[in-house]
Amino acid sequence: MESPSLLTTAKDWTTTSLHRVFAVQGGEDDLSYVNNSDSQALAITLSKPILISSLQSFKHVPDQTSPIRIVDLGCATGSNTFTTVDTVVETLQRRYTTVYGGGGSSEFEAFFCDLPSNDFNMLFKLLTEKQKADSLAKYFAGCVAGSFYDRLFPRGTIHVAVSLSALHWLSQIPEKVLEKGSRTWNKGKTWIEGAKKEVVEAYAEQSDKDLDDFLSCRKEEMVKGGVLFVLMGGRPAGTSSQFGDQDTRTKHPFTTTMEQAWQDLIDEGLIDEETRDGFNIPAYMRSPEEVAAGIDRCGGFKIEKMEFMKIVEHSDEKQEEWKKDPVSYGRARTNLVQAAIRPMVDAYLGPDLSHELFKRYENRVSTNREFLHITCFYGVVVLSAIRI
Repeated sequence: MESPSLLTTAKDWTTTSLHRVFAVQGGEDDLSYVNNSDSQALAITLSKPILISSLQSFKHVPDQTSPIRIVDLGCATGSNTFTTVDTVVETLQRRYTTVYGGGGSSEFEAFFCDLPSNDFNMLFKLLTEKQKADSLAKYFAGCVAGSFYDRLFPRGTIHVAVSLSALHWLSQIPEKVLEKGSRTWNKGKTWIEGAKKEVVEAYAEQSDKDLDDFLSCRKEEMVKGGVLFVLMGGRPAGTSSQFGDQDTRTKHPFTTTMEQAWQDLIDEGLIDEETRDGFNIPAYMRSPEEVAAGIDRCGGFKIEKMEFMKIVEHSDEKQEEWKKDPVSYGRARTNLVQAAIRPMVDAYLGPDLSHELFKRYENRVSTNREFLHITCFYGVVVLSAIRI
């Protein structure tokens, strides 16, 4: 069988082209990240006390001639980024008023940063609507298009850096997992959960490099005493699995159903195995130990607090509702995974085959009654650190 003509070759996923297509789904339709980021919002809400506490350690003296600069690294689109920036601004405003009185006012500047493929038009459309609804604009806003694994700002200019549900995405697919016939070849799979030890180690190696690059860049960009707050997909301490329990391993959007949908395309003759084997999801869930080791390697930061949290996929009420309507559940679940990786799949398979893949994904979810009786948890590692 002849393989379909791919828009992007497997090798391209390991080099510079991934950042051109890697973005959450833009717009405001049912597939958009704007409408499929409730679990990220819940993670932000649960970690908010850690963020506020870390901002109490911020020792910067307000200067009316120089703004406080805040960056959100990997901002995506939607209200989650605005909620966090609002929290930073409001917390610091209250602190300045308490400590310095009326003379402690300072202006704030917020930079929303993501890859060039991000839907910045939608982001700033929503921001403009938000600012019009508020009585006063609390900060000046701008965007920076680029990878947070590179330098984005001049040395010593950033006071608060946050990154929310983004740092588990890698800068590239490890080249080793695409080397046919090698021990590190991720044959038969599109992600690393349940993969060979050598494949997981290749991802871990890439993850360490990426974390080192991220921290080294922030070390240069941030002022001494600045606050770094990161919320990333993670896994519990002391486990090699990407997840902490069997139900999550079974039900997570990137595992069982994703592999079945790709296999369906193969079985129906729409793609060959080589095409499937050339696609790997560029995500790695770090443990708290791996994050702490990265901080130690980089230096320049002192960990204030680090915590692993479990975020439930949806409410019990929603679960009961979907038990009565599994077709709606299948659609919602498929929208969720498309919001995360549809642009990347479109670029790899082309929009037509991508559509076929997610049709089969939706059918698999809708007909799997087991999914409506087990719960998936999204693990996150929350880190607050001070630039020293």
